[in-house]
Amino acid sequence: MSLFLIPVPISETALYTLPAHTLDVARRLDFFIAERAKTARRFLKAMGIERPIQEIEVVEINENDLKPAIAAFLDAIRAGRDVGLMSEAGCPGIADPGAVFVALAHREKVRVTPLTGPSSILLALMASGMNGQQFAFNGYLAPKRIELARDLRRLEQQAARLRQTQIFIETPYRSQMVLDVALDCLQDNTQFCVAQDLSGPEEWICSLPIRQWKQEKREDLGKKPAVFLLEAGGQGSKPQ
Repeated sequence: MSLFLIPVPISETALYTLPAHTLDVARRLDFFIAERAKTARRFLKAMGIERPIQEIEVVEINENDLKPAIAAFLDAIRAGRDVGLMSEAGCPGIADPGAVFVALAHREKVRVTPLTGPSSILLALMASGMNGQQFAFNGYLAPKRIELARDLRRLEQQAARLRQTQIFIETPYRSQMVLDVALDCLQDNTQFCVAQDLSGPEEWICSLPIRQWKQEKREDLGKKPAVFLLEAGGQGSKPQ
């Protein structure tokens, strides 16, 4: 028995980002743990699973009460069943509650098998031109402007002190606010990157010093998913 960590396309139209082996494994499973059952079933249907969708068991993760999902997961693996763990988008266990089930699998001596697929964090870092040797993912920052400005200045200082790219995410409807606050509070020579709708039809990636962001004519970021990165001084990973 194994726990298979199954990446999900970041954009619903980007099934091409999953390799054949990942799809083959997912198609043969009949028990899944997922953030949202509806999204998981839609993904399984899109990838051409052959068995009737009603025969596939999907246990939904309720972050406010993990006990039912944990109990179902333990029952499955103790019965010798293979289990698939899916994120809402991207890689399970990265910025989602799936890590709890991976830890349980290790505790129960169940083989954990990570499968290849897209990660918005790594795609954004690749496309940013920033330091890929030293970087940190910070999850979500404070939701309100004053606290967000404080968090951004803290990350800027940390980026300068550690020579480290700082990466974070935000809910889509706050993307424009994040950019506005960043332009107000960060130093002019700090490199700032916005990576939206990665692998999707409206993919847009822009990485510029704050001073140049202020000079550019910008479209509203809208409500598309985004990853944000910053690097103090825009040093990148220049050759020594």
